[in-house]
Amino acid sequence: MGELVVGIDVGTTKICTLVGEVRADDIHVIGLGVEPSRGMKKGVVNDVNELTARISASIHKAERSSGYEIGRAFVSVAGAHIDSRNSRGVVGISGTRGVQIADLERAMEAARAIALPHNREVLHIIPRNYTLDGQDGIRSPLGMHGFRLEVEAHIVTAASSSLQNLQKCVEGAGVYVDRFILNPLASGEVVLSDAEREMGVLVIDIGGGTTDLAVFIEGTVWHTAVISVGGWHVTNDIAQGLHLPYEIAEAVKVEYGHADPSAVDPSDVFIVQPFGEEHMSRVLRADLAAIIQPRIEELFQLVLREIKYSAYDGLLSAGAVLTGGSAQLPGIKKIAADVLKMPVRIARPERVSGMADQLRNPSYSTSVGLLRLGLIMEREDEQRGRAARNSGFRVRGEGANGGTGKRRTSNLGKLLGGMMKRLLPEDEN
Repeated sequence: MGELVVGIDVGTTKICTLVGEVRADDIHVIGLGVEPSRGMKKGVVNDVNELTARISASIHKAERSSGYEIGRAFVSVAGAHIDSRNSRGVVGISGTRGVQIADLERAMEAARAIALPHNREVLHIIPRNYTLDGQDGIRSPLGMHGFRLEVEAHIVTAASSSLQNLQKCVEGAGVYVDRFILNPLASGEVVLSDAEREMGVLVIDIGGGTTDLAVFIEGTVWHTAVISVGGWHVTNDIAQGLHLPYEIAEAVKVEYGHADPSAVDPSDVFIVQPFGEEHMSRVLRADLAAIIQPRIEELFQLVLREIKYSAYDGLLSAGAVLTGGSAQLPGIKKIAADVLKMPVRIARPERVSGMADQLRNPSYSTSVGLLRLGLIMEREDEQRGRAARNSGFRVRGEGANGGTGKRRTSNLGKLLGGMMKRLLPEDEN
């Protein structure tokens, strides 16, 4: 058996557990477990027992599918409690030996020293670029000589209580949370090309309860945000507008939904049975699209507002990439392009082997991304630990046996966009 990596994507509408086997530098998916979600709304736990049971069911399906018992996993996180900011860290270094990994770690720790309320914690800290003795725009200062090292980092924080509640549910299902990973970072790992990351691109991951955003520029993450509008809101609008049970409204959205009324044949109809009606009713598909369109336009107006607020709207030469389950809604690409005024494409996970027919779907982008990004983080930790042992520097939170019983926060940004290969040599020994 090769090394295994497991990801659990806990969403508002579905829970997906994937088991991957590491083969050379690739991950081959060998297990899949999907379960309808209950107990979570807009990325926040609202029923611990119900969500724990659903996570457990998803895990058991993945175990049966793969033939392996799951003990630990990378877990997705989203929700309105997510916040982000940029920070700078400055440290002095020895000018004779060149910049080492321990120096990067110290600079990142300095950037991490921000004032946070007691109820928030750092989820990710990702370097955007480095400055060495006044020379800015450096991607990898390793081995370079200087005396003053600065890093500009993007820091993602989360509400401690939200993470604790989600951790309680996952561990209540018998699985240790290896690390929480923000949804759009995971998705971006498997839907973006290197060229898009370099030129500037916006990942829009449209989930059930939230829409998660990540801006990639010059190969790394410059901005992240979460918008509390997702596919659930579209379904709810249909349920309210057509007086249907939620489950029927969801089926209607999937089967007949369209975001652009002008693109629908005005003669197309479908049949449903609304509340209070003894007989089936005929509904024009164009009328359904007229219910959907305002919510989709609102979503992208909120996205546009967030990107303008970030001040990076003029740097997105590669446009926007839509992914997530709701990205499959017909007509959504046109609405997005009209509102955002930029190129838009719909993406599905491309860097996946094993169960490809099932997983090459926008709704599985986060799930597949958890495996790939989780593995990169594992390799990062190994490199950091090796360098720390060689320098006599102990990795923070690591015990004498090299293990830790706490959730780990992603640190050096080589974990993103292939930066690991650029920042680290093949072997530090």
